[in-house]
Amino acid sequence: MRVRVGDHVVEVAEGATVLEAVRAAGSEVPALCHDDRLSARGSCRVCLVGVEGRGIVAACTAPAAEGMTVRPDDPRAAEAARGALELIVSELPRRALEVPADRSELVRACRDLGVTGTAFTGATHHRGTDHSHPYVKLDRDLCIACGRCVRMCSEVQGTFALELTGRGFDTVVTAGDGGPWISSPCVGCGGCVDTCPTGALAEPGFLDPRPAHRATATTCGYCGVGCTLEVHVRNGAVAAVTPGRDGPVNRGHACVKGRFAHSFTRARDRLTEPLLRREGRGSALEPVSWEEALAFIAERLAAIRERHGGEAIGVISSARATNEENYLAQKFARAVLGTNSVDNCSRLCHAPTAAGLNSAFGWAGGTAPFEEIDETDCVLVVGANPTEAHPVVGARIKQRVLAGARLVVVDPRRSELAALADVHLRCRAGTNVAVFNGLARALLDGGHADEGFLAARASGLDELRALLDGLTVDASARTAGVAEADLVEAARLYGSAERPVIVYGLGVTEHAHGTDGVRTLANLAILTGNVGVPGGGVIPLRGQNNVQGSSDMGALPDLLPGYQPVTDPRVRERFGRVWGRPVPERPGLRIPQMFDAALDGRLRALYVIGEDIALTDPDSDRVRAATEACELVVCHDLFPSRTAELADVVLPAASFLEKDGTFVNFDRRFQRVRPALDPPGRARSDFEILRALARTMGTDLGCATPARAMAECARLAPPFAGISHERLDRDGPLHWPCRGPEDPGEAVLHLDGFATPDGRAALAARPYLPPGERPDDRFPHVLITGRRLDHHNTGSMTRRTPNTELTGAETLDVNPVDAERLGVAPGDAVEVASARGAVVLPVRITDDVAPGEVFAAFHFPDAPVNRLTSSHTDEVTGCPEYKVTAVALRRIVPGTSGPQLGTNGPRPAPGER
Repeated sequence: MRVRVGDHVVEVAEGATVLEAVRAAGSEVPALCHDDRLSARGSCRVCLVGVEGRGIVAACTAPAAEGMTVRPDDPRAAEAARGALELIVSELPRRALEVPADRSELVRACRDLGVTGTAFTGATHHRGTDHSHPYVKLDRDLCIACGRCVRMCSEVQGTFALELTGRGFDTVVTAGDGGPWISSPCVGCGGCVDTCPTGALAEPGFLDPRPAHRATATTCGYCGVGCTLEVHVRNGAVAAVTPGRDGPVNRGHACVKGRFAHSFTRARDRLTEPLLRREGRGSALEPVSWEEALAFIAERLAAIRERHGGEAIGVISSARATNEENYLAQKFARAVLGTNSVDNCSRLCHAPTAAGLNSAFGWAGGTAPFEEIDETDCVLVVGANPTEAHPVVGARIKQRVLAGARLVVVDPRRSELAALADVHLRCRAGTNVAVFNGLARALLDGGHADEGFLAARASGLDELRALLDGLTVDASARTAGVAEADLVEAARLYGSAERPVIVYGLGVTEHAHGTDGVRTLANLAILTGNVGVPGGGVIPLRGQNNVQGSSDMGALPDLLPGYQPVTDPRVRERFGRVWGRPVPERPGLRIPQMFDAALDGRLRALYVIGEDIALTDPDSDRVRAATEACELVVCHDLFPSRTAELADVVLPAASFLEKDGTFVNFDRRFQRVRPALDPPGRARSDFEILRALARTMGTDLGCATPARAMAECARLAPPFAGISHERLDRDGPLHWPCRGPEDPGEAVLHLDGFATPDGRAALAARPYLPPGERPDDRFPHVLITGRRLDHHNTGSMTRRTPNTELTGAETLDVNPVDAERLGVAPGDAVEVASARGAVVLPVRITDDVAPGEVFAAFHFPDAPVNRLTSSHTDEVTGCPEYKVTAVALRRIVPGTSGPQLGTNGPRPAPGER
């Protein structure tokens, strides 16, 4: 519709407000209670404008209408707005107008409306401050009760931790029950800080009135959501990080990690120079020059390659590194070292996703963009806890549920989303395939299958029917430990929805039959025709920032960039021609196979980029033994890690805030990463390290810059042919496949057919098989591992920030029934033992875990939970079975000589395993 604003006529959409029309005309009016991300309130009365025929209106709430004439400079409206603003200012202390204008909408509104004081007299606030939280700082005297923080917490974050309390003059924001902010349910997303118009809610970096010198747009380096961040730098250090309002994924939202956990960049133990054991194993790591470190590595690698062949060297690349660094790492392995034994940590998390989705649909990535969540009427969340591990995703799912979407959660634990769900299928750990087959049977029995889609676009239905005919919904329910009625209802909700979306995580993949789990979960989308169409899809949540990209770039033992098989001679010839070096023919070793090969003498050197394998990989004592068996171990890292303790050479690397390149997020979206800081000391990016090492070994890898590396990858990998740094800087993020410079990319996959050999989505008939490890009389409990909100992965970055004030140590989550049987109270020490080792942890008693199951994360090195996990792996991909470990619990009696809290317990004797 057309609206006249002053001398301009603008087109605005139906339902637009007068404020939107004013902005469309290039004008602006202050609006202290308004945030575009929130519902309109219209309470501050500062955004007043004149409208012909209607008089003075609040622009933020008044609807625009066809033919309307708006006068933003109406003198009566301006005078009324000034009066409202003066009344607000009259209640505030003088320092409210001393906040820098770039951090206070109030100050800017006063400037725009010419308010320098107030004609009103009366009391001002003296309510004090609350600085108990490390990141959210409350100055109650600056609160104008606009309610924006409350709406941000409820409408965007979905936590409902804040409210306005008191009446009239005494109204103020309060967190939780009114006690200290840090004891409230606040999750530290920073949304309240970001929206506060006065500085009543602020963060530490912006309490300093000095201006930031620059702001750099980049992509978050924590989880795989891919949030856009603005990094504000002052005097060479991060002053603050704010969420990018134009971020296509996060839309101006963030979590406690991406928003605030950035002080690790200047941690006291940050690695700043190369370290070398000059006197060999057993000697100390000593600072050396880059020249000496690189010469040592080059000489040792070359000698091992000459004596034993390139196959004796393994390279573990990093999901924390950029695409360009991963591309260079696999090129270094193949073209310089002569080995395909290059892998990345997706092996330990989402390798079954790549294998399963590729087999089902033809591409190793999620089928739909995150934006599909906005329109979905049913979300099926499986094996994921997004509100803690992927908080921006969790918040958006909560938004949809609050707007009326149905929610089904499949998870052994009761997560925040499970508590909100219409149906929570609280299955036994390791029974995913039984649940998915039961849901498939219920979908068919309930008439929810899309017969037209199945006939035209799917294969394998007869085989799946034959499998399902041999089992009942009740049998599946009994295997999984859920109610048959709940399975049927979950199938009804998903099957009858018009736009259902499946969101899943590591609770599906990190199993001995993880690929079967992905395939049978994909069956549900295929049976109902909710894949390869707008409004449906299957979305895997990636654990680290570039899990998707590290595999996309070919840091895999059997696949070159773009998922091209290394066994295809035409593919090898094309890469070899561009690289000027032949590509080895045989697929290399996966990460677990590298450890096997090291223990039996076939692998002599291990080159590790940005991964703490001694802490993250399962059966960590075995990993330690494998690294000790190698002649040479090299690692790149930010900090002295457990892996660095075992390495012969440790190279100081740059963090994501110090790098140039790209990441690919969980929905296949290429996004730019830009350096906001210089690396400290003599630290270098992984990209620079690999190029320098290759030169020292006599090979020029080319790719002088990350942009050139991306260009070379695009030249060789058809799915990325349209991706370049120049285009990303100009046009913004792009989804792959993107096959040319004019291709907009495919946000929704398979609209015109599936990428399988026959062009059809492939149903999979996979029977339920039990986990690789099951509880028994000696180890009667099941340990499930995962993440907690305030930390990420090994905690190497978050533990070096004030996030430790929010969660300072690991705990063992134990059901009240088990706690009573053990005779333990909250905080008591319990030894957790498996067939491989033991750790001691303090108890947290909660019914978030079921009786017989316990939960712990692996964020703290003094709680090495992966010492317990087994070497059982997915039979297709080699992904470890992190989610099912048989353990025994033993109360540690105070004063006894048992293991100390947070330390390794005794290893069971060989005869006790």
